[in-house]
Amino acid sequence: MGIFESTEAWLNERVPLQSWKDFFKKKGVPLHKHSVWYVFGGAALFLFAIQVVTGILLLLYYRPSSDAAFESVKFIMTQVKFGWLIRSIHSWSANLFILVLFIHMFSVYFLKGYRKPRELTWVTGLLMFFIALGFGFTGYLLPWNTLAYFATKVGTEITAVVPFVGDFLLKFLRGGEDVTGATLTRLFGFHVAVLPALSTLILGIHLALIQIQGMSKPIGVKSDKEMPFFPNFLYRDMIGWLAMLGLLAVLAAFFPWELGTKADPFAPAPAGIKPEWYFLFMFETLKLFPSKVLIFDGESLAVMLFGVVGVFWLLVPFLDKKANREEKSPVFTLIGVAGIIAIVILTIIGYVS
Repeated sequence: MGIFESTEAWLNERVPLQSWKDFFKKKGVPLHKHSVWYVFGGAALFLFAIQVVTGILLLLYYRPSSDAAFESVKFIMTQVKFGWLIRSIHSWSANLFILVLFIHMFSVYFLKGYRKPRELTWVTGLLMFFIALGFGFTGYLLPWNTLAYFATKVGTEITAVVPFVGDFLLKFLRGGEDVTGATLTRLFGFHVAVLPALSTLILGIHLALIQIQGMSKPIGVKSDKEMPFFPNFLYRDMIGWLAMLGLLAVLAAFFPWELGTKADPFAPAPAGIKPEWYFLFMFETLKLFPSKVLIFDGESLAVMLFGVVGVFWLLVPFLDKKANREEKSPVFTLIGVAGIIAIVILTIIGYVS
C-alpha cells in the first residue's frame, strides 16, 4: 500500500472521508443555457480567500496608529520584498470581490434562485454582500493617506443624519467627535476581527445551505441534465480562478495601488473627494435630494430610502409569491433591471461630475 492509500485509510478510520467522497460523487450542477452564471459564486469565494491570505501577510508589518500607519504601509511598499505587489493584489482583489458579488447577486436575482426552499441562502448571501461593503469602508482609512482620511470623514458624516441614532452612530464609528487615531484603531478592529468573524460564520452557513439544497434551476427549465460537480464543474471553476488570478497579476503589476500623501487633519480637504466606486451610486443619490423635502431633512430621507431598499432586497424571497409558485414574475424582474440601470448611471455620473 502506497503512502497516499495508507494515509487515506488512517484518516478514514477517524474521519468519515468515504461519506464525503460519495457525497461529492453524487453532487451535480444543473446544465442549461444560464449555467455560466454559476461560476461567479466560486469566483467570489476565490477572491475572498485571496483577501484573507494577502491581508494576513500585510498584518505582519502594518501598525494601526495615526503616527505609524502611513509609514508602515510605505515600508511594506518600498522595503519588504514584493510588499508592493501583495498590497496591490489585496486592494485590487477587494474591488474585484465586490464587483463579482454584484454580478453574482443580480444573476441569482434574475434566475430567481432565491425562491423556496432557498430563501435563507439568499439572505445569507446578501448579508455577505453587506459585510463586503463593510470591509471596503473600514479598510479604506487604514493607509492613513489624505484621500482616505477625508473620504472617511465624509462617509461617517452621512451616518449623522440617520434619524434618532445618527449622533450615536457617528461617535461609534469615529470613536469620538472627529476622525482621529481612535477612528483608525476602531476601523482596524472591525476590519481584522469583527467583520472576519461575522463573514466566517455567515459564509459557512451559506456554503452549507448550497451543499444541502444544491444549485437552483431557472423557472421553466425542465431538463434534468447535470454536470458532475467533482471533477467536471470544479475544473471549470478552477479555469475561472486562474483567469481571475491572471487579471489580478496584470492589474497589480501594471497599475500598482498608489499610497498618496500622509493625512493631515489640519489641511483643507482636497477638491472632488469621492468614495470608492461601489459607494458612488449612493453618494450621487444623496446629492439628488434637496436640503429640505417639506418639513423633512433631505439627507435623512435619502438614508432612510437606502434602509428601506436594503430591507426590501433582503425580503425579496418572501415577497415574490409568483416565483415561489414556479411562475415568472415580471414585476420583480423589472425592479432588478431598474436597479442595475440606476446603479450604472449614477456611478458614471459620479465619475464624470
